[in-house]
Amino acid sequence: MSCRTARVEPAAPIVQPGAPGEAPRAITAAAAVDLSKVAYTGADIKFMQGMIGHHQQAVEMVALIPARAARDDLRQLGKRIDISQTDEIAMMKHWLAVRGQQVPGDNATHMHGSTLMPGMLTPEEMARLSAATGADFDRLFLQGMIKHHEGALTMVRDLFATPGGGQDPEVFAFASDVDADQRMEIDRMGALLVSLAKDIRQ
Repeated sequence: MSCRTARVEPAAPIVQPGAPGEAPRAITAAAAVDLSKVAYTGADIKFMQGMIGHHQQAVEMVALIPARAARDDLRQLGKRIDISQTDEIAMMKHWLAVRGQQVPGDNATHMHGSTLMPGMLTPEEMARLSAATGADFDRLFLQGMIKHHEGALTMVRDLFATPGGGQDPEVFAFASDVDADQRMEIDRMGALLVSLAKDIRQ
């Protein structure tokens, strides 16, 4: 009489999403349980507080568009940036408030310590942008906002490079969205700069 051993199906792997630009990786069930209890870290708080000021400057920049821009497509871009970043500022303030953390005010100085955060325009650059009109404004705005967005990508990269940073589910989702959305907008603004240069040459 033969004895047949019951076949045991292998357990499906548990996949942990990677940070922007990194591949996901398989983890053990025990590691997954540990991740479910991950709390926010000081790096998460610093990122959210810093990104509020970063977003606030972007909102200030797009507020200059209606009275100064020459291109309708730039006006549409500005509206999208204004809506998305204003909504994200409210979300970040709520995230900080419910955790009892300091919430930067509406008149944040945009400073991280004693230095400008990555990509931030200096007071001189903001003054130059405010003084420009027409095609000159469009060019300065696009160049400045591309720099600004690239700074946000640096902030996301620094967050995920910090041990334990960006593992809080809400922070992970938000930072990943920032990375994806701002990369797309950088591409869009780069195309507008090319179009603007062609218009000027004609």
